[in-house]
Amino acid sequence: MTAALSVKNLEVTFDRFRALKGVSLDVEKGESFGLVGESGSGKSTLLRAVAGLAPVSAGAIAVDGETLGRRRTKAFYRKVQMVFQDPYGSLHPRQTVDRLLQEPLAIHGIGDGERRILRALDEVGLGSGFRFRYSHQLSGGQRQRVAIARALILEPSILLLDEPTSALDASVQAEVLNLLEEVRRARGLTFLMVSHDLAVVTHMCDRLMVMQNGEAVEHLDAADLASRQVTKDYTRNLLKASEGFSRPA
Repeated sequence: MTAALSVKNLEVTFDRFRALKGVSLDVEKGESFGLVGESGSGKSTLLRAVAGLAPVSAGAIAVDGETLGRRRTKAFYRKVQMVFQDPYGSLHPRQTVDRLLQEPLAIHGIGDGERRILRALDEVGLGSGFRFRYSHQLSGGQRQRVAIARALILEPSILLLDEPTSALDASVQAEVLNLLEEVRRARGLTFLMVSHDLAVVTHMCDRLMVMQNGEAVEHLDAADLASRQVTKDYTRNLLKASEGFSRPA
């Protein structure tokens, strides 16, 4: 079966700094695949390289078996959309929710905007009453729901999720994660998801890749991570760190 997303020996270099060093992965259609590792390990850079937002110096990226060129086409963005980490920085403060959702439709010349807007808002649990609000009138969780709706409006098959809940209060994180999982199942979407939270990855993802210093350390099933069946010391240290600090008796 052809992978929904395939990355082979990917290299990304910024001013002689190798941010990614020969990274490879395959994400199957309908799968949720996680990327974990400490800050600076290259997780977000990998997502941005796939989205065409980081310079690829070597290697190849393919979507549905079609190798991507240096520049992303409109057809690519119809298939692949990204949800960014910060819902406060990713929405234009002077545009209403309606305008934010209309913009990608106008760029791609899509005419059934009314249907798509109502469907996207309904799927993220906001409803049509939010269409003409501005982002400053929304909570952080509502802003991220709008960002997800904007990603869904073009009806893509792949979502790139860069820590989609890390900027949200703990009480809101579970709601947004459950929403994403519901949308993935309903639409048959493929996820490539970055998170620092190993519990989130274990809950949301089928498989994952552990990254360190721009390289892949190991590939795991989520069940292996949950049961601590890992092979690398770096992954064990990540698991230990995720458990937090215990107060001495």
